[in-house]
Amino acid sequence: MARIDADTLLPAPHIQQAVTAGRISQLHRGNPYAEEGDTFDIDGETFEVVEVSERKLGDLTDEDAQAEGSEDLEAYRERLNHAHDDFEWDDSATVYRHRFERVE
Repeated sequence: MARIDADTLLPAPHIQQAVTAGRISQLHRGNPYAEEGDTFDIDGETFEVVEVSERKLGDLTDEDAQAEGSEDLEAYRERLNHAHDDFEWDDSATVYRHRFERVE
């Protein structure tokens, strides 16, 4: 359990703002950027990483997409294509879900 820099896990200011607003509660990344129990701060609020799990892109659901701030899985795919120049959705690609919660 460590304190990590929010920038390590949440790579853009608009993502961090969506986390503090409660619109994002998890993020899938290509590598694990935190461990369960790690904490990070955004604008004086502390969040705890409550789960880090290995998954396949093909296992993601609409609920996963919504937890990452997208309307549904199709919108999430479009967002990834827009954000990453060389991104190509591959159902068998390994990703890591980082779920986090505000510490009260």
